[in-house]
Amino acid sequence: MRSAKRVSGLSFCCCTFYAIFAKALVEGSHHLVELRISKDLIHWRDPKKSGVAFGLSLLMLLSLAAFSIISVVSYLLLALLCVTITFRIYKSVVQAVQKSNEGHPFKALIDKDVSIAPETFRKHVDASLTYINRALKQMSHLFLVEDLVDSLKLAVVMWLLTYVGAVFNGITILILADILLFTVPPIYEKNKTQIDQYIDLARTQVNNTIAKLQEKLPGAMKRSKTE
Repeated sequence: MRSAKRVSGLSFCCCTFYAIFAKALVEGSHHLVELRISKDLIHWRDPKKSGVAFGLSLLMLLSLAAFSIISVVSYLLLALLCVTITFRIYKSVVQAVQKSNEGHPFKALIDKDVSIAPETFRKHVDASLTYINRALKQMSHLFLVEDLVDSLKLAVVMWLLTYVGAVFNGITILILADILLFTVPPIYEKNKTQIDQYIDLARTQVNNTIAKLQEKLPGAMKRSKTE
């Protein structure tokens, strides 16, 4: 009887976690990825482009899992050089045989301005600085225990991540994240109603648990609702 309850409880937790992760991943993709083409990729609007992007990203991560990053980068650059050198020699031979004067095959790319404008650089630096300051403020809030409940939440998350780190390494997590990034959004769109129900149920239970925890904390440590 107890084992059945544990299995059912574990199943509910897994479903709830998957629902919350799906919701957060989709909403996060809408906020962090502002370019429409990126949204179309992860939502598989164009299956060919999404398949190519998913395949290349997964191949890159699997390569990093099997080889060092130096080897992967070296092989990629070597492959790129082989393609460009071969194409350059091929066009030179064709021009010599046909006695044409088309010029350098990459002339259009060579003449293209690839320098970064100072205004663009400063704009991105300012945008990054905003996120960095926000992150530093949040870290100060959590690690200096400005709010006990928030710090306890972080402690629980870090404790759970120690178990995740014991099972997966960093590159494995990135592979799983890449797979989820391209599979969760379409699944969420097809099952939005059911997933939202799980999320609402989980959110209610979490809020009830936090409320009970706050009631048991000393008055000086409770969350100040007036702030």
